[in-house]
Amino acid sequence: MQVNVSARHGHLKSEDQAIIVEKVEKLRRLFDRINAIEVTVDLEHLDKPSVEINVSAEHSPDFVAATESSTVISALDMTIGKVEHQIRKHKERVTEHKGPNARHT
Repeated sequence: MQVNVSARHGHLKSEDQAIIVEKVEKLRRLFDRINAIEVTVDLEHLDKPSVEINVSAEHSPDFVAATESSTVISALDMTIGKVEHQIRKHKERVTEHKGPNARHT
């Protein structure tokens, strides 16, 4: 699995990059078919940095989420929560062999 961390309009500290990579790699435990994760931190507005995560996986659409917050780490945590929700929903849909419109009788 490949993890790319990039910053727009500024630079990230190496400690922040390490924290981002460590937290994002935990997404792998939710879905085994993840190929790559791209994290983009936008530092244009220093009082409200935004974080965007793009997760690409085999045989599924990309999972994308973005959030703004007061710090980079809090924005990262909220964005990871959104991506986790998307991955869980997709995995539930895939493992339900009858599809989303099947009724239980």
